[in-house]
Amino acid sequence: MTIKKTLLAALAVGVLSVSTLTLSAQTDPMVGGAAMYPTKTIVENAVNSPIHTTLVAAVKAAGLVDTLNSAGPFTVFAPTNDAFAKLPAGTVDTLVKPENKATLTKILTYHVVAGRISSKELSAWIKKGHGKYEMKTVSGGTLTATKVGGKIMLTDEKGGMATVTIADVFQSNGVIHVIDTVLMPN
Repeated sequence: MTIKKTLLAALAVGVLSVSTLTLSAQTDPMVGGAAMYPTKTIVENAVNSPIHTTLVAAVKAAGLVDTLNSAGPFTVFAPTNDAFAKLPAGTVDTLVKPENKATLTKILTYHVVAGRISSKELSAWIKKGHGKYEMKTVSGGTLTATKVGGKIMLTDEKGGMATVTIADVFQSNGVIHVIDTVLMPN
């Protein structure tokens, strides 16, 4: 190979590498129209999501900001504002009162599982578990994951169900899976 061809090949590889980096930078998932960056923590990304303002307010009221900013890793099933709006009127306002901090904390930590669980891993575990997989939450409860029509569904201890609407939003300290319903522990 001539020096000219070697230089052209190196230049082509360099351009390809730059193009790949540019594409990677553009593939940060969007949640509610806001980019989620894998270099930021769960809380740092969540505060930028316009569809998670209720969740962020609840996390602050429960005093869980430092926990969800720690190294983790955590898997968070993150209910949207619309998910919280499905609760009976006044529920969120009641839960964020200081006297209800323990209840709020239990509900929020029921949406968190230790470790970084991707949708691919969860799907494999569901298949291996003959159609379902039970996860222990940070609150000590159990969530049951299943697949319905290609979507991951979560069933809480009271029989309520949530659908994962956006999966695999990776963070520096875990992963978020956006869900459409607030899950409730026993």
